[in-house]
Amino acid sequence: MQESRKAEALILGVAICIGLIFLGYFFSTGIVKIKQLDRTVVVKGLAEREVPADIAIWPITYNVADNDLISLFEKIETQNTMVMRFLKSNGFSDQEISVSAPSIIDKQAQSYANSDRIRFRYSGRSTITVYTKKVDLVRKTMKKLVELGRQGIVIKGEDYDNKTEFLFTRLNEIKPAMIEEATKKAREVAQKFAKDSNSKLGKIKRARQGQFSIRDRDMNTPFIKKVRVVSTLEYYLVD
Repeated sequence: MQESRKAEALILGVAICIGLIFLGYFFSTGIVKIKQLDRTVVVKGLAEREVPADIAIWPITYNVADNDLISLFEKIETQNTMVMRFLKSNGFSDQEISVSAPSIIDKQAQSYANSDRIRFRYSGRSTITVYTKKVDLVRKTMKKLVELGRQGIVIKGEDYDNKTEFLFTRLNEIKPAMIEEATKKAREVAQKFAKDSNSKLGKIKRARQGQFSIRDRDMNTPFIKKVRVVSTLEYYLVD
């Protein structure tokens, strides 16, 4: 009876040892695979393009002054007509031109005003805005504003609140090609890294598409835009 139990115990011990050996093999192999999967490289690909603006928003602001309020409004209406005529004669349509309500200031009504030093009690400001796809025509006509000055219209210079804007609105037309270009450049960088490290490039582990940015090419050419996007990709490396 004891001999039989000893034999059973021996067989059980051998089976356990064999099981542990196989378990250790599979466990060690799994660790190696996990480590191999953890070997990755993160790369970035940049795509840039220069494109012409396709929309122009051109505000023309001018000031008038008078001591009589009714006379002030008459001046504003007269100058509005002159500016409208100027714009139409240079190729802009009624649909591209809008007139804002005038802004009027009564200087005597201001608490800090010194009436003895005020030459004109009322000052008014009017803005006519051109919204058009004729970007080149806007640039050309802007150079002719001196003609309005010769007619007695005091044109306000450009500042933060009175600045001509040039926009690029056709981003969706170039998005696919730019994303493809950025992704291709990122992969080229990853392949170079894999080659230099004696590895092979595996599948993509993670991809992140950056936002598109549209900026002026420089401060002197706001009608030319620079479109930019960066793609970030993470690849597995394989021995």
